[in-house]
Amino acid sequence: MINYFRPAVVLLLLFTLLTGAIYPVLVTGLAQLLFPAQANGSLLKDKQGQLIGSELIGQAVFDPKYFWGRPSATAPYANNGAASSGSNLGPTNPALIEAVAARVQALKEVDPDNHFPVPVDLVTSSASGLDPHISLASAHYQVKRIAKLRKINADQLQDLVNANSEDRQWWVFGEPRVNVLKLNLALDQMAR
Repeated sequence: MINYFRPAVVLLLLFTLLTGAIYPVLVTGLAQLLFPAQANGSLLKDKQGQLIGSELIGQAVFDPKYFWGRPSATAPYANNGAASSGSNLGPTNPALIEAVAARVQALKEVDPDNHFPVPVDLVTSSASGLDPHISLASAHYQVKRIAKLRKINADQLQDLVNANSEDRQWWVFGEPRVNVLKLNLALDQMAR
């Protein structure tokens, strides 16, 4: 029996040290060395060094003078990283239909002159509920509202959206999109 116990304890200690200490320290060190911004959460700060947010997590923005992101399905707070999840509501679920209708109504109330179809990503939450991006169509949909409220030329705002757009991931996956937090920061810089 002791012949089995000793090697088992030695292997347990060896693999605990290897996988519980050496490997995490090595991976963390490499991440900090090769990708420091990403390893620390892709955090965005203003010129005074004040933390604004992460470019990887959507922000709850309700001020009509800013671009709005996708609705969040997280609860109890919007864009709550500790509660990442989708709504799990199917397309025929009355709760989803009511939520989408309420979101469309809110967009129409804040911008009654906009008669274009509302892009779907402005009224439906993403699978994680934390999506930091919106489609270019969603950004362009909001341009006239923001231009009117900020008294900015709409063409300049269209150019700002295009300048802050991101291509498909690795030129293959997804669609062109824009990071809402980065776009709103650029919008604030433009207004100064």
